[in-house]
Amino acid sequence: MYHAPEPRLIPVRITELRPTQITVGLREVEAKRQAWRDKGDKEATFLGSHLIPVVVGPKGRRYILDHHHLALALHLENVEHVLTSVMEDLSGLPSATFWFVLAHRNWLHLYDTKGRLREHDDIPKTVAGLQDDPYRSLAGALRRHGGYAKDTTYYSEFLWAEYLRRMIRPRLVTADFDQALQQAMAAAKDHAASYLPGWCGPAD
Repeated sequence: MYHAPEPRLIPVRITELRPTQITVGLREVEAKRQAWRDKGDKEATFLGSHLIPVVVGPKGRRYILDHHHLALALHLENVEHVLTSVMEDLSGLPSATFWFVLAHRNWLHLYDTKGRLREHDDIPKTVAGLQDDPYRSLAGALRRHGGYAKDTTYYSEFLWAEYLRRMIRPRLVTADFDQALQQAMAAAKDHAASYLPGWCGPAD
């Protein structure tokens, strides 16, 4: 009988974690910072139930596969270590092959704050260098307000962010987020969004 290997849980300094994307939504990060503060004396339990999945790359560096917003939030809250779950060890690969494998498995999101495709060299070396994309925050808020369903598709929120980037003016997102969210709710029901993961269909 086959037995799945036990996950390897390894504490790692947050400053040593390497991102696999360029941007986050800082409003999302702030929400996670507040959630952390609200935990009070349950902080250890919180960290134990929020493992950071990583892949080990060349030179033993650990690259984040998910929870970039959480990692940055904890870093800004002066948390030094998090528990990581090693999903795969690719440390034996040459650098070029490593990045090719990550791209092939859709473990990279190489788009900047303007939605432009970049190179893996443009990814910041630490979570502290992640850039703010307000449309990623808008996409996260839209999901929480029922604009679309949570989906397991990799980078589904970024797909929605790119759609909203084409539908809503940047000035509105930064100057009046609530109004931008109202427009996003309407845009989410349009048939033009039907290709997006978690689309819930048009309003009656």
